Amino acid sequence: MGFSLLATAVLAASLHVSVADFSAAKPIWPAGRDTEMNVNVGFRAIVDAKRGDPLALRITGSTIYRIYVNGGFAGYGPARAAKGFFRVDEWDLSNRVNEGKNVIAVEVAGYNSNSYYVLDQPSFLQAEVRKGDTVLAATGDTAKPFTAHIIEERVQKVCRYSFQRPFTEYYRLKPGYDAWRSDPNVKTSEVACDVVGEKKLIARGISFPRFVKRLAVMDLGYGTAAEGPAPEHPWKDRSFVNVGPKLKGFPEAELAVTPSIDLQRFSYSKREGTPALSSSPFEVQTKKGGYRVLDFGTNLTGFIGATLECKKASRLYFLFDEVLTNNDVDWRRLGCVNIVAFELEPGTYTVESIEPYTLRYLKILVLDGDCGVADPYIREYVNADAGEAQFASSDVRLNRLFDAGRETFVQNSVDVFMDCPHRERAGWLCDSFFTARSASDLCGQTTVERNFIENFLLPDKFDDLPEGMLPMCYPADHYDGVFIPNWAMWFVMQLQEYYQRSNDREMVDALKPRVMALLKYFDKFKNEDGLLEKLESWVFVEWSDANKYVQDVNYPSNMLYASVLDAAGSLYSMPELNDQAKRMRDVILKQSYDGEFFVDNAVRKDGKLEVTRNRTEVCQYFAFFFDVATPDTHPELWKKLVNEFGPNRKDKGLYPEVGAANSFIGNMLRFEILSRYGCSAQILPESIDYLLYMADRTGTLWENVKEEASCNHGFASHIVHTLYRDVLGVVVEAGQKAVTVRISDVPLEWCEGRIPVPDGVVTMRWWKEDGQVKYRLNLPAGYVVKTASLPGGITATRVP
Repeated sequence: MGFSLLATAVLAASLHVSVADFSAAKPIWPAGRDTEMNVNVGFRAIVDAKRGDPLALRITGSTIYRIYVNGGFAGYGPARAAKGFFRVDEWDLSNRVNEGKNVIAVEVAGYNSNSYYVLDQPSFLQAEVRKGDTVLAATGDTAKPFTAHIIEERVQKVCRYSFQRPFTEYYRLKPGYDAWRSDPNVKTSEVACDVVGEKKLIARGISFPRFVKRLAVMDLGYGTAAEGPAPEHPWKDRSFVNVGPKLKGFPEAELAVTPSIDLQRFSYSKREGTPALSSSPFEVQTKKGGYRVLDFGTNLTGFIGATLECKKASRLYFLFDEVLTNNDVDWRRLGCVNIVAFELEPGTYTVESIEPYTLRYLKILVLDGDCGVADPYIREYVNADAGEAQFASSDVRLNRLFDAGRETFVQNSVDVFMDCPHRERAGWLCDSFFTARSASDLCGQTTVERNFIENFLLPDKFDDLPEGMLPMCYPADHYDGVFIPNWAMWFVMQLQEYYQRSNDREMVDALKPRVMALLKYFDKFKNEDGLLEKLESWVFVEWSDANKYVQDVNYPSNMLYASVLDAAGSLYSMPELNDQAKRMRDVILKQSYDGEFFVDNAVRKDGKLEVTRNRTEVCQYFAFFFDVATPDTHPELWKKLVNEFGPNRKDKGLYPEVGAANSFIGNMLRFEILSRYGCSAQILPESIDYLLYMADRTGTLWENVKEEASCNHGFASHIVHTLYRDVLGVVVEAGQKAVTVRISDVPLEWCEGRIPVPDGVVTMRWWKEDGQVKYRLNLPAGYVVKTASLPGGITATRVP
């Protein structure tokens, strides 16, 4: 088994050789409040400097922080890490320095609440302002301190945003509430701080995000809100009513405000006004009961802000969503509370949410008073490394898919690979397997993936889970003990590909004990046939009928596990695991294939295993993707899948007894097996049928084929990998410094692309000329070219 998991954590902590440390700063928090829920604190240092001074802020904290320098937004963080570890950022402030006194202000939200998004751990800030090697101010330094005050303007006792994320934002503001960020002469109600326990510090490891302001592009009109009686049975999300030991929050009886309940008293008139381009600058005066809906043109993720001018005391809500539902903004569509609320005294305000949200449509609603709104915006909070990648072809629809894939990627990869950037912001496994491929193609490196994997490495153990099991998403707190055993399997599959992308043997070796512990966990579920039976907790195949057939022996789960054994055997030179994988596939084939299709499951009756007649589309794709079947071993089934399944099967009424696949993940696996077995040309029309309506509607790609779930899901960015591989015809193996050219006979006149790699950039263009295909390929020094001969491939001529 090698060294212990504790030794693994010690090794992992040393993997980042550039760990940032502090010269003087200590972790601090207002005395006695470091475990209190939803406490927001303002920290401030005033430092003397000259323009051009090399000022930097070294910082980390829990739970989240936001930086202002002389009143201007300057940063947000930290990047998420495993429980008990904290990533240290260093922000260059040089271009923000004024002559004389400078205000360095940091807002910290300390949540102390479990979620899928951030961890439940004591609040603190550790920060120091440096000019070169000189420390100008530091937390916990009595001579050069950061002072602290409680930000009372954010109401503390509010409901959760969702089951997966902590608290909503509700503010009570008076003019000058934020002057402490910019005016060194403003006094705050300082509170005493304790130095809290020493923290385990690790390097950020990734680039800083992009924070570009995006303005609304369309004004969709205005209307009025009318208050009526409270509904007899108001909508209350599970995160509202199930607060308790396993879901931390404030019980309903303790809430200071309940905007999600109050809003259900209102009905809205039909919008008036013809949709028009938003003016710049945008200004609208909204009186009591008025609302306006704005369109940002694309689903975006970031911080919602605006300038507000209140002639009277006002109550204003920002309501938002990714899509319009019945031509309006449904702020509770995903079981979220998509509300940022303000109570405002007369005066002028600059406001911005401290939490990132996802929206295309913003509804500005004034319930009381008279409030002008100027230049509402979203300050993007996205991955900054994907801008150099390019793709274009003679079919503009494919180009739109690439753009939507990239947009989906940057919003879901800011510090870990997330499922979605709104409801959960969670580092889900399985999703990450696909998003990691996009990251390599779009960013030319594996830094976010390294952080993502390192987070699973660092803890000595995962609380509330069985020994050996990995959390389904992380960093997260799973106090209810729920996990997805399949997602732990996908972790091993991703680790194998990570090694191919990065050549990071040190990380792979450090994770061996964790992988071996996982395999040991699964050993106890093996039945007399060597298959996994009666897996625990939430057994998940995909969002379709396949999830109905997960017991007692689920064949897709076993197909996946056979490939896990193969991956582990290859990674760690353990051929006995590869032998186990072969035996499993032989048994699966014997039991699951009924002569026409693969069956999803078998159930135990009177001690005997009986194969059912439950059959799903995704089960067939699992069989081919995980090497239980090939077109050679199952030619008739393969013909059915290629020619009769796909996006139009339901319309044709074919095989209604075979449950249809969904976007996550069946349709994705369909693309993968079509690519593997030389049907790349078929991917073009199918990708348009499966995905283009999503790109057209939100500019991002969705979790499901319908809009009832997330309309911005990280795994779906995989389309960029598909387009590079199957349309452009290029596969980059950066870890091996190799590029494979595999041009297929696709119905295009030309295609070109630019793929960043750690050593530079790969550029490729092919075109059809005089009945031939010619291509031009440029590689960084030291890279080699491979050619792949695939069924459906063509011979192309490389030209200088």
